[in-house]
Amino acid sequence: MEIYRDWRGLPESGRGAAVALGNFDGVHRGHVHVLRAAHGAEPQLPLAVLTFEPHPREVFRPDDPPFRLTLEAARAKALAAAGVRILYEMPFDEAFSEISAEDFVAAVLHRGLGARHLVCGPDFAFGHRRGGDVDFLASRAETLGIGLTVATLLADEAGPISSSRVRRALRDGYPERAARLLGRDWAIHGQVQRGDGRGHQLGFATANIPLGRHLEPARGVYAVEATLPDGRRAHGVANIGRRPSVNTLPESLLEVHLFDFDGDLYGAEVEVALVTFLRPEHRFPGLDELKAQIAADAAEARRLLDQARPLSP
Repeated sequence: MEIYRDWRGLPESGRGAAVALGNFDGVHRGHVHVLRAAHGAEPQLPLAVLTFEPHPREVFRPDDPPFRLTLEAARAKALAAAGVRILYEMPFDEAFSEISAEDFVAAVLHRGLGARHLVCGPDFAFGHRRGGDVDFLASRAETLGIGLTVATLLADEAGPISSSRVRRALRDGYPERAARLLGRDWAIHGQVQRGDGRGHQLGFATANIPLGRHLEPARGVYAVEATLPDGRRAHGVANIGRRPSVNTLPESLLEVHLFDFDGDLYGAEVEVALVTFLRPEHRFPGLDELKAQIAADAAEARRLLDQARPLSP
């Protein structure tokens, strides 16, 4: 997949696509439905996505808690897996936010990208102060000779599938529900950082990954599956939280103990998928009680994972 971060000066190979518009945070099943609509409308054209980085909400509401389901690399990977050949990842800042709806269509989509066909959801809004809606886009696209498909919302028995529903499922401690909405496990991607060695002292060495800009799911203990830098998968047990039995961290941390693994992961980029929520985070009266609970958590996580998704030998 080719990735462009400017709409100006694109090579011919980066122009003339069927372009799906939106933030695509999470790349859930509803997003894939929009991508299929884009491909189905003009299957002879390369499939492209125009999105923004950072997410506009991070610019306009910087004091909000982190909410992202997918950061840049993970979103690009998921889009590529869905068949996207071109990703326009437009840098979003105050200056970009002031582009009018008219200029967004004429300058960015038409002259810049040379878009041949556009696809969006029925609630898509764009331009300065969200001044452009689907009706405006339809009118301007027709004038400029650009096709437009307004994709229907993909829904299940609980309603339209959305990033908000995925976030709610994760915050409530239901990673399985999130996985059904996403079409895959939800995962945290990050670089393993050196900790204080507390896990090793307790007999359960951990890989520590700051949540950063990721959404913070329900705090507690999870059965997880990690993908290592060499592509190997490993089962494990993880805690997300501030370690109330040991010390209070300033922000939540993902601590992962991988079963039957003794390699060095410091500095490595690791993907950790949340599979099942085992229990909420809480304080234990002493380290012996904490160690016993970690052992019980690890045994339960191993049992569940070996049963549900055994690893190839």
